[in-house]
Amino acid sequence: MRAGGDEPALEFMVMEDFFSEALTSSYDHTSYFVSRRLAETCPDKAVIEGETGSFDLDAYVRAQLCTVVRETRVHNQFVTEWRGAGRPLRTSPVNAWLDVLWRGHLLEVLILHYSEAGCWTRHFWIVADEREAGEGFFRAVCDWSAEVRGEILVYEGGYWQKDAELFRAIKSASFDNLVLPDALRAELENELENFFAAREMYEKYGVPWKRGVLLTGPPGNGKTHAIKALINQSRRPCLYVKSFKSAYDTEHDNISEVFTHARRTAPCVLVLEDLDSLLDDENRSLFLNELDGFATNTGLVVLATTNHPERLDPAILDRPSRFDRKYHFELPAEAERLTFIATWNATLQEEMRLSTETEGALAVATDGFSFAYLKELFVSSMMQWIGAARTRGIDDIALARVELLRQQMKRATVETGKRVGKSSAEGVESDSAADKG
Repeated sequence: MRAGGDEPALEFMVMEDFFSEALTSSYDHTSYFVSRRLAETCPDKAVIEGETGSFDLDAYVRAQLCTVVRETRVHNQFVTEWRGAGRPLRTSPVNAWLDVLWRGHLLEVLILHYSEAGCWTRHFWIVADEREAGEGFFRAVCDWSAEVRGEILVYEGGYWQKDAELFRAIKSASFDNLVLPDALRAELENELENFFAAREMYEKYGVPWKRGVLLTGPPGNGKTHAIKALINQSRRPCLYVKSFKSAYDTEHDNISEVFTHARRTAPCVLVLEDLDSLLDDENRSLFLNELDGFATNTGLVVLATTNHPERLDPAILDRPSRFDRKYHFELPAEAERLTFIATWNATLQEEMRLSTETEGALAVATDGFSFAYLKELFVSSMMQWIGAARTRGIDDIALARVELLRQQMKRATVETGKRVGKSSAEGVESDSAADKG
């Protein structure tokens, strides 16, 4: 341990030269140059080097878990981020050499941003008197950064990032503002809450305490809203996967990382929205192994959706141990359409509100509409009513727009069919070529 009043490992002028040389060296050798110079200049120190996004020192300092005690020995470059109207600005180091006090240890942290292989990278080095202290600090920052506390942890591009905005959207979701058939609501509403409360019962009878929930059905019928409501109700950490693809790691590496992180976070919810788009012939086998292979997934709920269950492999769709709960979201029946229309109508100002007779007529006329198209019916009718300077009644406008939206739905279905058909044809052509080979 080094006392807070001791001199830094590098003197001021040496550090100034160090920064200049590091950032003007060959970009493809910057990290090696820095590591070598640190080893030469600080032979009696331990140096821990890394570039993981989990080392979020800025947030760790803001949480007052460590203190930057000196940052004026060399010019440090900081950037200031505007985070939206009414929100405080956030300042973060880009290129900086910081003295950090953590649990009685005075450490030096060097942070550099530079281009490597055409991509910008953020590298850091921790200089400590003892390797145990440096590694302990590194582990503490990464462990804390990886925890999910009032956020959603989103995986994309090979990295985890916290999404407070998505978390706020989830906190506003509930089953109260979701129109579903009574039977589906009754089954789905307490799905996760009951599961997380039943751990002792699962263990008592030797049943693995894990769950797979798959929501299927055409788009625009409430699957995403249902997921948000389930997460909000569960009050458990949530990990959300946007993609398994990244620039540097393979999809196999990323799938392993996702499930490893989920197991560390459990009990938690792992969301895989549009599952059919996340999986392909190359990564499906590893995904299945992670889902129910040798590793235990105790306390893990995998919550997935798909608009196209026919595109999923039967090994995913039909094996109960993988997704033991499946819920199908049909296009809304007339009763659900009427409930949705009446609910929306009640939120409008009186002069824009539909008559009770028109509510019923629209519920009948919109057979085959999803909830998303019913919402579009309201929004587009309101816009046309305002644009017409209110010279035409909202009832007439809404009834006339039904047919326009129906034609739009048909065109969208045809286009989707063409894309799917083209993809299938390409797949058959590729398979035929492989057979000939």
